[in-house]
Amino acid sequence: MQIPFLLRPVILFIMAVILIRLTGRRSISQMTIAQTVLMISIGAIIVEPFSDKDIRKTAIAAIIFVILLILFEFCSFYSKSFKKCFVGEPKMIIRQGKFDEVQLRKLRLTQEEVMSRLRQIGITQITDIEEGILESNGELGYKLTKEAQPLKRGEFMELLSELLDEEAKEKLQKKINTL
Repeated sequence: MQIPFLLRPVILFIMAVILIRLTGRRSISQMTIAQTVLMISIGAIIVEPFSDKDIRKTAIAAIIFVILLILFEFCSFYSKSFKKCFVGEPKMIIRQGKFDEVQLRKLRLTQEEVMSRLRQIGITQITDIEEGILESNGELGYKLTKEAQPLKRGEFMELLSELLDEEAKEKLQKKINTL
């Protein structure tokens, strides 16, 4: 059966989104070599039906892909069910300083992969995280425990003002204002 030319990009775009969605939620920078090769291969396979000598057909196919991408993003923005199905939802993978093993298995992630990401952002202990969420774009969001949160300038000033006398407070304030 011959699929009409204008329908081919639509079918291939939907197929690519589904295939890429099935591979998991990792951003390009977090993919293994095998996953990157897979993504490039899917892209090459999708473009293959349009690698025609007729430049107009290739241009039309490219325009259709761009329009489909815009429609896809529009639907993702305005339809929660579409977004849930095709983009995914954030998943909590760390709770109260412990990994959620069930979620990690569902997402096909290891504790070592998550810890690697955490070390890259300066977190060395899982117990420093109150909540860890794998976002739908593959990024890792987190909320630190109160003990692990950095001290803010205002909090530091408040603490010092409780400890110092008035003269020392004024000296300190002048010094801070010059910084």
